[in-house]
Amino acid sequence: MAETFDVVIVGGAVMGSSVAYHLAADPQFTGRILVLEKDPSYARAATALSVSSIRQQFSSAINIEISLYGIRFLRQAGDLLAVGAHRPSVALCEAGYLFLATAAGERTLRDNHRLQTTLGADIVWHDAAALQARFPWLAVEGLAAGTWGRSGEGWFDGWSLMQAFKATARELGAEFRVGEVTGLVRRGAKITEVALADGGRIASGAVVNCAGRGGAAIARMAGVDIPVSAKKRMVFTFKAEDRLAGFPLLIDPSGVYVRPEGPGFLAGVAPPPDADADAGDEDFEVDHTLFEDRIWPVLAARVPAFERIKPGRAWACHYDMNTFDHNAIIGAADEPSNFYLCNGFSGHGLQQSPAVGRGLAELIAHGRYRSLDLTPLGFDRLAAGRPLIENNVV
Repeated sequence: MAETFDVVIVGGAVMGSSVAYHLAADPQFTGRILVLEKDPSYARAATALSVSSIRQQFSSAINIEISLYGIRFLRQAGDLLAVGAHRPSVALCEAGYLFLATAAGERTLRDNHRLQTTLGADIVWHDAAALQARFPWLAVEGLAAGTWGRSGEGWFDGWSLMQAFKATARELGAEFRVGEVTGLVRRGAKITEVALADGGRIASGAVVNCAGRGGAAIARMAGVDIPVSAKKRMVFTFKAEDRLAGFPLLIDPSGVYVRPEGPGFLAGVAPPPDADADAGDEDFEVDHTLFEDRIWPVLAARVPAFERIKPGRAWACHYDMNTFDHNAIIGAADEPSNFYLCNGFSGHGLQQSPAVGRGLAELIAHGRYRSLDLTPLGFDRLAAGRPLIENNVV
């Protein structure tokens, strides 16, 4: 006879651990929670390899609201995720994002800024002269304006956040096991069992798909198609000779980004759409010519101090990219009725994990969102051909 859990979560990185924590912390939820993770080292998980940043500088209200909650959670993480006397630290650094725009992008930047500040985000508008005054190391030629997150934006330790979610969920009664899901057994409109690679079966009242880059394969086991593919992104580190005070996470109009990391910096850029092929499971090779030919020339032109740098290590990671509209797919699938999606975060997963974990826990435990309505990110928009347009895709 199969062991029974009320909720089985497939994938134990930051999303799966957040859902488990929020469910276990809900005083009205008394069910058994199991999190299955096939690789407990998380060596290739985006949670471990991404640049772990948070911003409110999106162009869609739902993404802004998700991150407004996210920053409040990160500020209180030591208290919210304490286990006994241990208060975890997520090393939050609120140095802000700095989005730069040429004259061609100024109107879009202005529209985005208006929405962000209307919703309560602390984002400051700078014309070119103000940019030069606030960031004296910045070359402003060709720039019309920029927006900077004075508070509520920056970066943090994503690995520590995941481990804190996991530890607190365990303390509250959730169980974490090593296991690879190979099938979902369906009877009628519901999934009744989760099949494992070792031959085991787990009976479940609900299944949550938090499998990251493997999310599309898990969804197919339930008879659900989601447009999620693994896309390779590369991160490069370097050190500069000059000290640059007050350096934020800078987004150049070209799409190149850079931010401080320890005594140095890290940088990257997304490939053009026609070169953004699906990543193979074993494709974690770094192409160093991307830094030399595309990233460094942009950085050196925008920040003259970066003409003199010493390159450091680099790595690749896989984003679970929603190729429909580059936004997350969250909530119940149309069918099976007890199958929940938490996929396609397209590089925004760490910053969105507090609000999404809370929302899915509410949906499972209470049948509806009770705090922040996440229905704009629901599965039904895919079938309706109704993309959620997000202009600030980084």
